[in-house]
Amino acid sequence: MVENKKIIMIGIPGVGKTSLLSTMVDIIKSSGKSVHVISYGTLMFDVAKENGLKNRDELRKLPVIEQQKFQKIAAEKIATFTEQIIIIDTHAFINSPEGYYPGLPEHVLKIIQPTNFVAVSAKPEEIYNRRMKDDTRNRDKITLANIKKELDVQSGMISACAVITGSPVRLVLNREGKINEAADKIIKAIGL
Repeated sequence: MVENKKIIMIGIPGVGKTSLLSTMVDIIKSSGKSVHVISYGTLMFDVAKENGLKNRDELRKLPVIEQQKFQKIAAEKIATFTEQIIIIDTHAFINSPEGYYPGLPEHVLKIIQPTNFVAVSAKPEEIYNRRMKDDTRNRDKITLANIKKELDVQSGMISACAVITGSPVRLVLNREGKINEAADKIIKAIGL
């Protein structure tokens, strides 16, 4: 039996994280292992809906103190899951009106107790093109310069998470047309 894993997988919008996760889950299941993927933002939104929020994109516009409350409740729910492999799909930061707010502040990390981090990135031009094609969300206006800044912020935030938890970080470039290669690298890095 494989050791239980809680893997936090982060990536800014447009890196192809959702597609990569889907590929990873298929590979993991085909090897006979059980896996459960949790969208941290969806859990937060479920809690926020109970408090009157109607749109997931409104979450990041809430005051940080409110975001912290929803983060804590979602983290406590994640901590109750007992599956063999748990992958938490989230972001390293939230671009809030108050600035870049950590998506994984220390209080959340202490509750979840991740064993591994995976930081997914892509070329800024690929991210830009992917975001332009995504009409399912209400995103802020984007430029290549903003995307490069977000990748830098993501790198700093995930490095801090690794230092706080003592858990390793695997950095993966999700190149266009190379999703299986990226999935294989992640699966090998986390020992699955």
